[in-house]
Amino acid sequence: MAKAYRTFAEFWPHYLREHARPTTRALHYIGTALVIAVALIAVVSGSWWLLLAMPLAGYFFAWIAHFTVERNRPATFTYPLWSLAADFRMFAFWITGRLGPELERAGVNRTRDS
Repeated sequence: MAKAYRTFAEFWPHYLREHARPTTRALHYIGTALVIAVALIAVVSGSWWLLLAMPLAGYFFAWIAHFTVERNRPATFTYPLWSLAADFRMFAFWITGRLGPELERAGVNRTRDS
């Protein structure tokens, strides 16, 4: 049986281990960047219906990564809100160049992608 996480702090290392492969993380970054872009375009253009595309933009790339690269079950199925928060946190750490130490603390070998 899978471990039940009670706090986001407990969940975060698990989330990183579920995103161990660089290709998985890269596909997540594409999806997250698209979500941000769609949100900005919707706000700037006033085309609020574009907000409906946000889940598709984000989940499409993430789920491809999990089912074809990582070959695991997306964390969003069990922890939807923590998974969403962790995705944006992982993206922020990556964009600011601070993801490496987080991966190391979680026990992720950053070069593994086979």
